Amino acid sequence: MADELFDAVDVIRGKRDGHELSDEAIDWVVDAYTRGVVAHEQMSALLMAILLQGMSRPEIARWTAAMIASGDRLSFGELGRPTVDKHSTGGVGDKITLPLAPLVAACGAAVPQLSGRGLGHTGGTLDKLESVPGWRASLSLDEVRAQLADVGAVICAATETLAPADRLLYALRDVTGTVESVPLIASSIMSKKIAEGTSALVLDVKVGSGAFMKELAQALELARTMVDLGTDAGVRTVALVTDMSTPLGLTAGNALEVRESVEVLAGGGPADVVELTVDLAREMVSAAGLPGDPDPADVLRRGAAMDTWRAMVRAQGGDPDAPLPMARETTVVPVPADGVLTRLDAMAVGVAAWRLGAGRARREDAVQAGAGVELHAKPGDTVRAGDPLLTLHTDTPERFERALEALQGAVEVGPADTPVTARPIVLERITG
Repeated sequence: MADELFDAVDVIRGKRDGHELSDEAIDWVVDAYTRGVVAHEQMSALLMAILLQGMSRPEIARWTAAMIASGDRLSFGELGRPTVDKHSTGGVGDKITLPLAPLVAACGAAVPQLSGRGLGHTGGTLDKLESVPGWRASLSLDEVRAQLADVGAVICAATETLAPADRLLYALRDVTGTVESVPLIASSIMSKKIAEGTSALVLDVKVGSGAFMKELAQALELARTMVDLGTDAGVRTVALVTDMSTPLGLTAGNALEVRESVEVLAGGGPADVVELTVDLAREMVSAAGLPGDPDPADVLRRGAAMDTWRAMVRAQGGDPDAPLPMARETTVVPVPADGVLTRLDAMAVGVAAWRLGAGRARREDAVQAGAGVELHAKPGDTVRAGDPLLTLHTDTPERFERALEALQGAVEVGPADTPVTARPIVLERITG
């Protein structure tokens, strides 16, 4: 693309002044930035203008298409069975991908789940799975295709050739205060998912204290924007907006969450994790158009999803029978008073798990496989003073103090007769 056709400053001014960017300007600026022609400070200014002025639906669609065009676009049409993927915007204790991918594969779909690592208080799927001895995240495209054909599900790291523009823009947004822009969030997520080549996509958009989106209106805007992007790109897309005011399940931390996921696959596990896994699986089965209309709840009960999990772990070098890592040190946070637990803040639990070593502050940081927080009660449960409420896990006990600081004010216990209205997990459903 001829660089003399556009000037970065003119593109910045146009968006700064509230004008809609042309298709040609969007194509040029994304491509030129990826090639190093547009400077970081110029793209930073454009991202801030987008955050302040917003983008129209056609602009967001074109911006997403330009990021997809910066790299490869995969296709799995040769597999002989429909492909469907799921993406979550992230939350505390959100281990749903682990039981969900093998469950949907056991229903008859191919699930190419290209995942990421955690940053801050939300855990990364790859970090969780790397607590399984021997398991590896990096696969070649040929290995991904072979595993999808043989097992039906793969969870692995995205290749560097998928939407490379997004990697550059993601890093820039993180340091320029432009992360919160809905058009930029939506295009970042959807460029990778569309480039991944799946024919159907189910989105889990979290809302609440432990989610990136704190308010329902904001989460609904993001969900609608992403569903529109997928639909416009020819991908059957549906979004569930789900609650993240309380941690999901009873664990937050890498090996702790793997252990809980295996419990779900074995027919047990916390009710909220089972409920959301089955809800999302039903949406994925429907979006994939699987013959026979299999019910994921029945497939889970029969144990077929566990068989697929074990095959998936083995295919990536892991040992599904090996003991999972356990932290060397634990400390218990007691229930402060008799009564009913009325609040357990998801963000506080996520930050505590992060400070214990389960997460990272920078992308290059290592994580502790066994670190995290174990919950012994959830809001609505009757509790007694002095009983265990939380168990903190870490290899480095000097981390306990800061983790406990994060939990200050996170717990509320009301009188025994306090009514606690359970918030539904799925708050809204958005379709194209």
